[in-house]
Amino acid sequence: MTREELKAAAVTMLDRAYCPYSHFAVGAALECADGTVFTGCNIENAAFSPTICAERTAVAKAVSEGHTDFVRIVVAGRCESFCVPCGVCRQVLREFAPDMEIICLNSKGEEQVFTLSELLPHSFGPEFLA
Repeated sequence: MTREELKAAAVTMLDRAYCPYSHFAVGAALECADGTVFTGCNIENAAFSPTICAERTAVAKAVSEGHTDFVRIVVAGRCESFCVPCGVCRQVLREFAPDMEIICLNSKGEEQVFTLSELLPHSFGPEFLA
């Protein structure tokens, strides 16, 4: 999948977001090493803590289908600033791909690109539990 197709897949997910409380829609498209793509959107809950972010929705879908080899993710929002993963999402992504590419979009379709290690320096991973 091209970079533009991956970005379009993330933007498409904005319309599927369930965000009646924050009204802050987020879409994500997660690409695996074999080219498989899993999409996600945020799903809010009135109790707030059960809310799941778009990135973690995509990761859960990928892992449940046997994919854990992530290459890059696009995170799209409808705000003027770039939509970057929250701390919890950064940690979940780190579990599988400490150096993956993260493409963050704003409402204008502009992008800012990071590596996960840039967004989560000195991170904690499974190697610390061995």
